[in-house]
Amino acid sequence: MKIGICGTGKMGAAMAGRLVEVGHEVIVWNRTRAKADALAGPGITVADTALALAGMADTVICMYLDQSAQDGVYGGDTGLCAGLTSAHLVIDMSTVKPEDAGAAAERVGATDADFLECPVGGTVAPAKTGKLLGMAGGTQQAFERAKPLLEQLCRRVEHVGPVGTGSAMKLAVNLPLAVYWEALGEALSIAIASGVDPDLAGDLLGDSSGAASVAKPRIPIIVSAIRGEMPGTPAFDLSGMAKDLRLMQEHAATLGFEVPAAAAARGAYETAAGDGWAERDAILQAAWKCRNSTES
Repeated sequence: MKIGICGTGKMGAAMAGRLVEVGHEVIVWNRTRAKADALAGPGITVADTALALAGMADTVICMYLDQSAQDGVYGGDTGLCAGLTSAHLVIDMSTVKPEDAGAAAERVGATDADFLECPVGGTVAPAKTGKLLGMAGGTQQAFERAKPLLEQLCRRVEHVGPVGTGSAMKLAVNLPLAVYWEALGEALSIAIASGVDPDLAGDLLGDSSGAASVAKPRIPIIVSAIRGEMPGTPAFDLSGMAKDLRLMQEHAATLGFEVPAAAAARGAYETAAGDGWAERDAILQAAWKCRNSTES
C-alpha cells in the first residue's frame, strides 16, 4: 500500500519507519522541508507539496502539532484537499480539540474522500514498534477501512464514536498522566527536602500504590535530572503537554464544567516552560518542580 504522511515531526517520522518495516511504500511531506528530507531513503519518498503527496498515496496520515497548523496541511492550492478524491482515505492522528477534528473532517468531506480521526496514546518508542493506543472517531465505514493499517501502528485501536470523540478520548487519556508528573515532583520535593535519599525516594514512589504504570522506568531519569543530569532528545516535550492541558480546559468549558486539576497542572507546566524547560521531556516536569521546591 502507498501511505502518505503529512507531518514528519518525531511521531510522524517514527510512524514512517514503522510502515516501511511492515512493507508499505511511504511518501512524506512536511511544511519544513528539511524534516521530510531527513527521512528520504529506501521505502520513503519525499513529496514537494501536500497536493503532490495526495497524488502519490492511497491513504494519507496527518500528524501536525496543533490546530494552527491545520490550514497549512489541508488548505490552499497546494494543500492536501486540493489533491484528494473519493478514492482516498485520510486518517488524522493529531491531538486537537474535538471541534478542530470536526473542521478537518468537513474539509476532507468536501472532497468526497473518507475521513477518520485517530489520535494515539504513546510516544516515539511505541510508534516505532506498533504499540500505540488508537482512539478512532468517524463512521463505521471509515473505521473498517482504516483498521488493518491502524493495527500495524497500534497495540489496540478502538472505534469510540463519531468524529470528535477520538480527540476527546485522547485529551482524557493525557489528563491524569500530565497531572501525575506534576504530583510526582511535589511528592519528591516533600521526601527529598525532609532528608530522604533521592534514589530511595524515587524507588519507593515508583513501587507504591499511587504510581502510574509508566512511572517506574522513568523515575530514575527524573531523579538524575533533579541532580542536573538531563536526558537527550525528548519523546514528548513539556510545552506539548502544556498545550494539551490548555485544550482539555477549553473543551471542558464547552461542555459546561471545569477541570481544576488540569488547570493547576497547566499553570505548573507553563511556568516550567517559561523557565527554559519547554523543549525538555514532559516527564521532567517532576524534576523541575522538585528542583525549584528544594532549592528555594
